[in-house]
Amino acid sequence: MKFNSTRNNLQQSGAEGLLLMLAAVPFVFAKAPAGLWQGVVVAVSSLVCLAASWYILRHPDLGKFFAGLASTGCLVALWPNIISDPATALFAGVVYVFALYSLSNFNTTYHLNITSDEVELGLQRTRWAALSLVGISIASFLIVSEYTYAAKASLLIIAVLAQLLSLQWSIYQQSNFHKMFCIVLNTLTFVSAFYLADHAMAWLGSFVIGAALLLFLPESAHDTDNQGNWWDMLITHPARATLFTFLLLCLLGTFLLFLPIATATGPIALIDAAFTSVSAVCVTGLIVRDTPNDFSLTGQAFILLLIQLGGLGIMTVTTLALHAIGRRISLTQAKVLNTTINSDHVNLLSSLKKIVKFTLTAEIAGAVVLSWLFYKSGTTVAQAVWKGLFTSVSAFCNAGFALQSDSLIGFQNSPMILHSVALLIIVGGLAPAVVLLVPAWLSGKSVPVAARLALITTVVLLVFGSLFFLAFEWNSALSGLSIADKLHNAWFQSVTLRTAGFNSVALENILGPTFLVMICMMFIGGSPGGTAGGVKTTTFGVLLATFWACVLGYDEVALQKRRVMPETIFKAITTVVAGVAVMLTVVLMLEVTQISGSRDLIFEAVSALGTVGLSLGATAKLDNIGKIIIMLAMFVGRIGPVTLFALLSRERYSNANNLLDARINLT
Repeated sequence: MKFNSTRNNLQQSGAEGLLLMLAAVPFVFAKAPAGLWQGVVVAVSSLVCLAASWYILRHPDLGKFFAGLASTGCLVALWPNIISDPATALFAGVVYVFALYSLSNFNTTYHLNITSDEVELGLQRTRWAALSLVGISIASFLIVSEYTYAAKASLLIIAVLAQLLSLQWSIYQQSNFHKMFCIVLNTLTFVSAFYLADHAMAWLGSFVIGAALLLFLPESAHDTDNQGNWWDMLITHPARATLFTFLLLCLLGTFLLFLPIATATGPIALIDAAFTSVSAVCVTGLIVRDTPNDFSLTGQAFILLLIQLGGLGIMTVTTLALHAIGRRISLTQAKVLNTTINSDHVNLLSSLKKIVKFTLTAEIAGAVVLSWLFYKSGTTVAQAVWKGLFTSVSAFCNAGFALQSDSLIGFQNSPMILHSVALLIIVGGLAPAVVLLVPAWLSGKSVPVAARLALITTVVLLVFGSLFFLAFEWNSALSGLSIADKLHNAWFQSVTLRTAGFNSVALENILGPTFLVMICMMFIGGSPGGTAGGVKTTTFGVLLATFWACVLGYDEVALQKRRVMPETIFKAITTVVAGVAVMLTVVLMLEVTQISGSRDLIFEAVSALGTVGLSLGATAKLDNIGKIIIMLAMFVGRIGPVTLFALLSRERYSNANNLLDARINLT
């Protein structure tokens, strides 16, 4: 017999996993016990929480009583920390109020027969355990300044418990692949967690396990989309497919760059290899190692490969490979790829082929031109060819990696090199379909609204960015250059600061107005369908059009005699708000953990989230925690927009059909 429960009851069936994870909270957040009483209360609270996890579904009233008792016990156990640490006090107060609220709304009339559907029950239990593990890990990172042995052990124990729950769930799956994949996933994540715990980063280890489980678990045990081969499981949902492919590519890159043959001056730290891998895959360009000096020719080739795969998208490459060997992709897989490349099912393969052909053509042409220019600047033929190829791919993919320690500052008096790189950046930052429409647009012919909006917004941002940089930095960053070189370098910086990450002038001492303009430009980024990051030019254009329509008193927004759908406006607003929220979170985490100034950290955070790669010098000062935060920011900046758009592209439904209008004063 299967569940016939409501969605709320289905969520409540995961209460066991939630409470099981919360049993570790007293040990994780309590400092060295101030006395015997605190140690006793910590232990008792943990045991009562375990009892609550056992009874919450079998005897809900008794389970609720134990859960409330455990919550109060945790508050008492953490009292010495609460009165001395405002962050702990805030965290404890919020969690305690939320716990009491959740318990008051828990349906005590819902008695679950635990044998009715072991698969669904096990799935929900594991899902909520993984979600709780992620929350506890993040909270401990933000609050705990020094981990005790009990705290590290508790994090590892609950992480292992979450893995055991996932293994128990996989046993009931019909597919042997689910079982094998679950075992391999748990083994790899546990090894990573154990390594991190041994290096004073137990919170990250437990976070990795929780996040991996959340990515692996399906939404429902009876979801037919999860049936089939391994490729189906990974590519069924756009968000899951994007996360998995980029995560696996980052892990592969870390392994390659950690190999002895990849380095030129001896082995590098694993965290540095991972940072470089994530920066290359996410086409960002922030570095903690000097690319031309710390990596061998093989290592540089690995970085170039990661940039290319990250820029094209591993799913695009894989799909074309499957097509080349004669394998067909399913309708579901096609829908996922359509979501990520903005195509339709009929033209999917032709669109993918067009993307690859356009990319290779642009990169080869750029490599030829740049190789000649580098050779004319005084380098050898071999060095010129390698620099030309590397710089061309890096520029087109908007990655910002360079084979010069000072990026392109050494070529600030070589306008042909600057403009060649700038052209590659612009072309790569636009979708191939948009670039192919440029001749028609320039000749005055009609082009689609989306392409026209992307082109106009791009031109406006480039021109105004150049003027602002030229005006504010004339006697600062641009001082010492001729008037012509000032114009060339101002244009180049306007192009590159939106997402590419190259720099032809020193940026450490830029003025305040320039700093603000650069923050805005990096946040906006490039255009949809290209290799650029940011919230996208079309999003910015839609919001400007909405603002102007409101100012003029129009009820609807129109562009090029076409009405903009309300759904598009909602998506644009959601994207910007989500970007601001993530940016503030990253800045807060950096402020708490790093010693650099706020200005440098804000710039670093926006650069990472926008996958830009420019830095004011804070990257070199990051400790291991800071590197991890920036790695997460780069990863979120690269896959976040795609994942968010995939989620926003789901079928919409009304949630207020029968509700009265709300009248809210805004002034």
